[in-house]
Amino acid sequence: MATNKKEAFGQEEQALAELAKALAHPARIAILKELARRNTCICGEIVEVLPLAQSTVSQHLKELQQAGLIQGTVEGAKSCYCINRATFQKFERMLESFFVSTTANPSCC
Repeated sequence: MATNKKEAFGQEEQALAELAKALAHPARIAILKELARRNTCICGEIVEVLPLAQSTVSQHLKELQQAGLIQGTVEGAKSCYCINRATFQKFERMLESFFVSTTANPSCC
């Protein structure tokens, strides 16, 4: 039986991988771009700008929210979402640190 070995890695690696995983679908990228473009909380309009069913969009929103990339409120059938700027800033710092540390040796092939 296969076991999950992610616990063998540090918190920083796990956190970066989780955020990257949340971005690993073009629909989620499109959702984030739309939220950023509008720069405000969006309720039902997200479904109108994507070529996906409402249930599919809801699943992608759930993944983004669980990763902390967006925040939102649900009141009955109405849901409103916006970008979680603090998580984006943290993700940016993590990516910068990752890229700096992995490109530090320019003599490598």
